[in-house]
Amino acid sequence: MSIRPEEISAILKEQLQRYQSEVEVSNVGSVIYIGDGIARVYGLQGAMAGELLEFTGGTYGMVLNLEEDNVGAVLLGAYSHIKEGDIVKATGRIMEVPTGRAMLGRVVNPLGQPLDGKGPINTSTYRPIEKVAHGVVTRAPVNVPMQTGLKAIDSMVPIGRGQRELIIGDRQVGKTAIAVDAIINQRAKKDTICIYVGIGQKQSTIAGIHAKLEEMGAMDYSIIVASTASEPAPLLYLAPYAGVAMAEEFMEGEGKDVLIIYDDLSKHAVAYREMSLLLRRPPGREAYPGDVFYLHSRLLERACKLNESLGGGSITALPIIETQAGDVSAYIPTNVISITDGQIYLETDLFYAGQRPAINAGLSVSRVGGSAQTKAMKSVAGQLRLDLAQFRELAAFAQFGSDLDKATLARLTRGEKTVEVLKQKQYAPMTMEDQVAIIFCAVNGFLDDIPTVKVAQFEVDFLKYLSASTDVLKNIADNKKIDDETNTKLVSAIQDFKSTFAV
Repeated sequence: MSIRPEEISAILKEQLQRYQSEVEVSNVGSVIYIGDGIARVYGLQGAMAGELLEFTGGTYGMVLNLEEDNVGAVLLGAYSHIKEGDIVKATGRIMEVPTGRAMLGRVVNPLGQPLDGKGPINTSTYRPIEKVAHGVVTRAPVNVPMQTGLKAIDSMVPIGRGQRELIIGDRQVGKTAIAVDAIINQRAKKDTICIYVGIGQKQSTIAGIHAKLEEMGAMDYSIIVASTASEPAPLLYLAPYAGVAMAEEFMEGEGKDVLIIYDDLSKHAVAYREMSLLLRRPPGREAYPGDVFYLHSRLLERACKLNESLGGGSITALPIIETQAGDVSAYIPTNVISITDGQIYLETDLFYAGQRPAINAGLSVSRVGGSAQTKAMKSVAGQLRLDLAQFRELAAFAQFGSDLDKATLARLTRGEKTVEVLKQKQYAPMTMEDQVAIIFCAVNGFLDDIPTVKVAQFEVDFLKYLSASTDVLKNIADNKKIDDETNTKLVSAIQDFKSTFAV
């Protein structure tokens, strides 16, 4: 028996109406549990992981758990007015943040809302916070230096554009200071966008960093994403992903180089653990959920250097991890160490002994190494690390005996001067050519006869003399290497200056 055309259209119309009603029903649910910043919602069969949900009173939540009979969501705002039975609507939008040039110079929360009182941010560009990292084929080798302006880092643990270098150490040993100095150092060329993500920091700390960057003229090319200690765990969880989404807009959209600092991922893991336990995810080691490694790996893998066909932009990530009593073998530190391309290890004993930055040259390493150094720096830095390693070994041995031969004394003296040269004040990053010039003096023995207490003064006066009286620094900056002519001029300048320097 054949069906008439009008009957077919009626059947199709009925099916379409049923489908539409099903879709509408599947995108609306009701609250079955609310508390501790967590909501469980019945219904929402069409919900997606990471989707924004709209609760009553204009509060938003984000889907994290997709379970058999309910959806687990974290709440991104006040929830005291929400009660069981309230209607919840799915927005159909994955969690995203505003990005683009309008964000520069601003302090925002992880949702992209301004916190600095400078009015609304006018941008029409949005990016999802979660994104699959670029594959190997689209990446280029990391071989362009990301100068931090710190002698100890640029010489011994160089960072390249597109690298992930971990800064690790106990609390209050200068981890954030290194990151802030690296941001300030980009002001010379202003070719790098900087993003500082504060996770679980005090509001006063974020305000202090903002004030210092403003004072140094670094906010012109910087964004601060702040989720302070008083914020709920979901905002702390979102902060680094929001930061890297903003960074990707500059890397992919404009082919720019971006430096992003996550301060710090220890607090990020703790916030994620809190959310996971409240959502009844199974606890693993130290009560962290089983995917805590993936939490950080999918974040840090997004740092890369793109090849020229994709614009050649890069994201350099400096994650910070706080250790307890120097224990780098704890769960979260070992996780992040295995994800990154090296670590800068700051030691409490060195910090209190007056060595700032307190970098342990033995435990700190960069897996990119000399590939991310200029030829000028590479030519002086190899000897520096060797001198320092020999000094550390001999210094431990020499404290037990007083009868030392001439060669040992000479090595101890050289090491002492090298340590002194590597000391650097906060908020005083140096150019590559200045660093090369003073390290050249140290590794070639020109400081051996200068009293240790006078080394810092020698450095300041010598660099002033070099820039005023010779073209050596300009040659090193332009050629990025020390050729025979520059070497001769530099040695001559050192000898001339030493003859006038009052010891």
